[in-house]
Amino acid sequence: MSGDIPLLEARKLSVGIGGKTFCRDLDLTLQPGERLAILGRNGAGKSTLLSVLAGLRAPQSGEVRIDGSSYTQLGARQSALIRGWLPQVRGDAFASTVLETALVGRHPHLERWGWESDKDAKIVRAALAAVDLAAFEQRDIQTLSGGERQRLAIATLLAQAPRLFLLDEPIAHLDLKHQIAMLELFATAARDCRAAVAMVLHEPALAWRFCDRALLIHGDGRSETGPTREMLTVDRLSALYQYPLQALESEGRISFIPR
Repeated sequence: MSGDIPLLEARKLSVGIGGKTFCRDLDLTLQPGERLAILGRNGAGKSTLLSVLAGLRAPQSGEVRIDGSSYTQLGARQSALIRGWLPQVRGDAFASTVLETALVGRHPHLERWGWESDKDAKIVRAALAAVDLAAFEQRDIQTLSGGERQRLAIATLLAQAPRLFLLDEPIAHLDLKHQIAMLELFATAARDCRAAVAMVLHEPALAWRFCDRALLIHGDGRSETGPTREMLTVDRLSALYQYPLQALESEGRISFIPR
C-alpha cells in the first residue's frame, strides 16, 4: 500500500500487564521515513508497548495496523516482510556461525522449503559489513561479546529489509562508537529507503539527534507524543523521569543532565 496510509497505526490503544495499565487510549501513526523515540522510566511499559505494536502481545483494548492491515489479516510471513522486530532479550537455541544466524533474516523472503540463494548471502554479508562484523562470518555466536551479539541481531534485522523497524533498546551493550554507528544505520534506512523506525531509547540526547518524533510513556496510563523538539524539554523530561534535569547546548546538539 502507499499514499497516506501510515506504516504503523495505533487506534485507542491501551496496554498493560497484570491489571496495571501503562498507556491508555493511545493514538499513534508512523509514516514512511519517520523516526520515533519511545522514552520513559524503567518499568513504565515501553517494552510491553513495543511488543504490542509488533503484534506479539494483545492489547487491553484498541487496535494496531501496519500498512493499513491488522497482523491477523496479514499473517506471520507477510507481517515479517513489512515489520522487523528487535527484542531486548534474546536466547541462542543452538550453536551456529555468525553468517548462519544472520541468514535467518532472509527467511520471510524465501518460498516454503526454499533455500537461501547467492543473492541472499550477498545481502547478509553487506549487513554484517554495515555493523562491523564482516570478519566474523565463521565465528560461533557463543564466542561473541554482548556488544557483538547486539550488532549481529541488528545485521539480521537489516538483512530482513523490513519497511518498519520496531527496536527495543537497539544500542544496549554497545560502546559509544557503535551506538552512534547503529543509530546512523537506521537514520539512513529512514532517509534512503523510506523505512519507518520506532525505538526505545534511554538517552534523550540521542532521541533529540536521531528522531523526528518522541513518545513519552509515564507508566500510569498517561502518554505524550509529538515532534521531538516539542516533547524533549527540560520540564517534560524532568516530569517523565521524576528527577530535575538541565539542558546543555553545543554546536546545535543538546544534552540533558541531572541537576
